[in-house]
Amino acid sequence: MKRVVEEQYERLKENTVNFISDVEFKAKLETSLKTNKPLRIKFGADPTAPDIHLGHTVILNKLRQFQEFGHIVDFIIGDFTAMIGDPSGKSETRKPLSRETVIHNAKTYQDQIFKVLDREKTIITFNSKWFDTMNFRDVIQLSSHYSVARMLERDDFSKRYTNGLPISIVEFLYPLIQGYDSVMLNADVEMGGTDQTFNLLVGRDLQKAYGQQEQIVLTMPILEGTDGIQKMSKSLGNYIGINEAPKEIFGKIMSISDTLMVRYYRLLTERTAQQVDMMESDIAAGKQHPMDLKKQLAREIITRFYDSSQAEEAHEEFTRVFSHGNLPDDIPQFPLSAISGSGQSVWICSLLKSTHLTASTSEARRMVQQGAVYCNNEKITDPDAQISLTEGMIFKVGKRRYAKITS
Repeated sequence: MKRVVEEQYERLKENTVNFISDVEFKAKLETSLKTNKPLRIKFGADPTAPDIHLGHTVILNKLRQFQEFGHIVDFIIGDFTAMIGDPSGKSETRKPLSRETVIHNAKTYQDQIFKVLDREKTIITFNSKWFDTMNFRDVIQLSSHYSVARMLERDDFSKRYTNGLPISIVEFLYPLIQGYDSVMLNADVEMGGTDQTFNLLVGRDLQKAYGQQEQIVLTMPILEGTDGIQKMSKSLGNYIGINEAPKEIFGKIMSISDTLMVRYYRLLTERTAQQVDMMESDIAAGKQHPMDLKKQLAREIITRFYDSSQAEEAHEEFTRVFSHGNLPDDIPQFPLSAISGSGQSVWICSLLKSTHLTASTSEARRMVQQGAVYCNNEKITDPDAQISLTEGMIFKVGKRRYAKITS
């Protein structure tokens, strides 16, 4: 049994940031094996946006590992907490969402998480199940288990307090609410990103206060986006969504740096730490070319979320378009009549937004200034340029976004 415990421990610890604590975790694994009772692994997600990206899958992959060892994942959809606002890792309060938005986003979460998790070993629970029935007396009792001084130990709260920035009482309640989820589930382990460490520890404290054995806190690293600098985020435009078209996923992965590629292999694939270490050594020694490994990474990720045939098609499309300089087969087309002001000259930024090449005119201006905008293969350098549209014009933003003007 000791060997089996060590095997699970070593595999589950790979690529994590913290186990709190190692000794307790091994003891839970041993008890689980002795009693033939799987551990309950908690992960909570507030449905604040409809799409799941590769940054989310860092934790989902680890949850899947737990399932492969026979444990059960309690996936908490924070429909209640999403309407409150958690500023973890941020400098200001997150705006609460409407119930309609939360319900819509929650539905998409459920549709997407099973691209990674084992449906048979996953329990989905909405935390409104217990919070909608709590009264004010219950809230006061819950609040009595934590002090303001302890709350101010959280890094973002501490910084905002020091800088004289507002912190609402509601925000103090958020960690307690998240921690109370652990009490209601009697969770054995709770997972989250490093930005959630404080909230996860509150869960331990509350379980102890309610007479339960404290959960293990397991934190995972935050995945950088395609820019290699900031946390992957849809709002920053540096994300790779798991529901994006295979060719879009392929192109985005090919755009990342070689250093980031190795990190993606560590956090997004099933390779062991030793295998990725060997890969890194082979790259340094010139035994493997980073471009080939990047293509392999793109195929693996697409295969996981789609299938191998679509991964191969995306690879072939990338080779044809970007290696041989050809145009894609399916360039989106926009008639002149659909472009605002098409009867006259059109501001380039308005044009890029109208053809969905950028999400906004401000993004369009930024892309022009970065030298990433072309018309018929000629770079546009003036963000205030007026374009006289004619049929057949092809606009390109970056390496993968195209639009063609038709009659």
